[in-house]
Amino acid sequence: MKIVVIGGTGLIGSKVVEHLAEHGHEAVAASPNSGVNTITGEGVADVLAGANVVVDVSNSPSFADDDVLAFFTTSTSNLLAAEREAGVTHHVALSIVGAELLPASGYLRAKVAQERLIEESGVPFSIVRATQFFEFAGRIADEATVDGVARLSTGLMQPIAAADVSAAVARVAAGDPINGTLEIGGPERFGQDEFVRVGLTAKGDSRTVIGDPEAPYFGTKLTGTELVPTSDGAELSTTTFAEWLAAQSAPVK
Repeated sequence: MKIVVIGGTGLIGSKVVEHLAEHGHEAVAASPNSGVNTITGEGVADVLAGANVVVDVSNSPSFADDDVLAFFTTSTSNLLAAEREAGVTHHVALSIVGAELLPASGYLRAKVAQERLIEESGVPFSIVRATQFFEFAGRIADEATVDGVARLSTGLMQPIAAADVSAAVARVAAGDPINGTLEIGGPERFGQDEFVRVGLTAKGDSRTVIGDPEAPYFGTKLTGTELVPTSDGAELSTTTFAEWLAAQSAPVK
């Protein structure tokens, strides 16, 4: 099949393209750098010509509330309209576990709006909702650090390796539309503060991490299991955080 991956040069998309190509599909990485801009519509019709599946793993360049909402709604609307014209029979999108449970987050509100557009589009679809990536422990710490101290929520997370997300998205893209949502996550639950503390320690980062139930997570408060997979049929990967951290520090052969 011809499968177009929007955001196909990023952390997730580049690996999705690799997985699909390894399984014999014509996987096309599309991004503004390749002349495909889903905001302006530039190059979209051309890249979708003859496509069977579109995978959208793109992300907003700005996380400001208005900007991120405009990005996901405009990009997704343009993409879905072009897919209907091109006869695409499967739209796959990457979203976030718990998005609808945390409306105080502008980013998560935007992801919910994106999901709604997909569900109402008439294009057969699959939405893969993932938990936070191992790769972003440092960024979470940076956002929460003041004067060398990272004050972080004690709410639960079930983080996952980006490579495992890419593999799941590629598998879904190669299959039939589920016309619903699949939740994926890692094998272990951590308090957010514990997750970040372990990640920083492994990298030799001396910042102090303090667990605080009132600390916001990208603008919203966590109260329990919002960010962990709880749906029937949720799929858990096998890569532990410790294994992933060890692989990051292993010498390149």
